[in-house]
Parts: sequence; structure tokens; C-alpha cells
Amino acid sequence: YNDLPFHFKMSPLEDIESDLKEMSMLKRYTGFGFHRAFLTGANPFVLQYERLMSIAALIHKYTPAVKTIGCFARITDMTGKSDEELSSLHQSGYDGLTIGIETGDDEALRFMNKGYTSADIVQQCRRLDHAGIHYSFFYLVSISGAGRGETGAKATAAVCNQLHPQLIGVNMLTIYPDSALYQEIQDGNWKEESEIEKYKEIRTLLNHLEIPTQFAALGASNAFRFQGTLPGDKEKLSAALDKIIETAREDDLREYRENLPHL
Repeated sequence: YNDLPFHFKMSPLEDIESDLKEMSMLKRYTGFGFHRAFLTGANPFVLQYERLMSIAALIHKYTPAVKTIGCFARITDMTGKSDEELSSLHQSGYDGLTIGIETGDDEALRFMNKGYTSADIVQQCRRLDHAGIHYSFFYLVSISGAGRGETGAKATAAVCNQLHPQLIGVNMLTIYPDSALYQEIQDGNWKEESEIEKYKEIRTLLNHLEIPTQFAALGASNAFRFQGTLPGDKEKLSAALDKIIETAREDDLREYRENLPHL
């Protein structure tokens, strides 16, 4: 968030209530209703239980048609909440979280200072399962570095196969000059995969998944976009990835990545 013209901070409840009042007015004048709310701004699930419950109460007050409340989350956001609190959050509407697990590769998680391990991913998502909170995953292609992408993909598939993500979305690591990782590269401590390697990594992840789920690459970081349902679409998706690997030009893919202004 370095490019924001203000310091990133927690929104006051008064601002959230004002937004919800505006939404309720929109429904009044247009007849357009809302059945799902999504909290924006980083990973709102990091907020304390009491604040999340207060936000849910405001949502239901001003938009009573809303049935579920989603947001982005980190694995560490669950650790500070008890099982009873997670269940209560679900009863208040929280469901369909989007979690950036990044990878199941412990070596990469340590190097990137993510603050959790692959075992933590399994433990905390099983707690969400127990609470009835559904979730989706984001996987970060190339986080394991050059020569280790397929190893990281296999480790991630092993983690996912123990859980119940509704969707596994793949995004590609895109490194900007103002990042700490860029400096690690300059210092010779880490090397990025080639663009073709990244698609081989995605194919490895896909081929090692054994659970029913949605599989997709739809974000701006992906030069090629695709989606399907596993296991039914696995062969079709794998064939599409094979074609990209065999026919795409490294220079063209690299040009796409280097010209991404933001994600």
C-alpha cells in the first residue's frame, strides 16, 4: 500500500455505517438488493472478534437481505480467535473467506517471512471447517524460486488435498523494484522462475490435486486466463497448459509481466 496518499489504517465504525446507509438508500431507489457483503482493504478477518461482530450487526441492520459476509484473510488471522468465536462469526454471516495461503512449501514460507507453516494452514483451515466457514485459496506461483517451483507445487497440493477449498486460484508472483524481494534478488539470495517454468509449476499443482474444487487463473498477473471444475475438467486444463508451455514465447510472457503497472 506504499502508493496510497494516506496511511493504511482501520476504518472507523462510523465510516462503515455511513457506507451501509448509502447502500440501503440505493436499494430503496433502484430496487437492487444485496445478498452478500464483501469487506475490502487488505485482510479484514485480522480484526478482533468483537469488531467483526459489530460490523456484521451493522450489515444486517442496514441490508437485512445479506446472507453471507466475505473478505480476504491470512492464516494467522484465525489463530487469535477461539473455536467458539469462529462458530459465532459464521452464525453472524461470515462465510466464503478468500485466503492467500501462497504455498505449502515450508522453505519458501520461511524465506518470505509469511509467519506460518504448512502445518498451520492445515490446522487453521480445519478449524474453519469445524466452524462451518467455507473458504477459497490463492496460490502464488514462483514463490519457491527458480528450480523449485514444481517441488513447491507438489507440497501445496499435499496441503490442499487434506482440506476443502471451494476454489484454488493461481496468481503469479510479480516483483517490483521497491520490494524487499527485489533486493534479495540483487544480493544473489533468490532467483525468479522463468515465465515458462511458472506454467509448468501450475500444471504440476493441477495434476497433483485430488480433491473436488474449482481451479482458476483469472487475475491480472496471469497472461493466460482459464478456469474449470476438478476433477472433471482436469484433463482439459492440463492440455491447455501443455499448449501454453509448448507454444508461448518466453520473451512475450516476460514483456507482459514487466509492463504490469499494478495488480
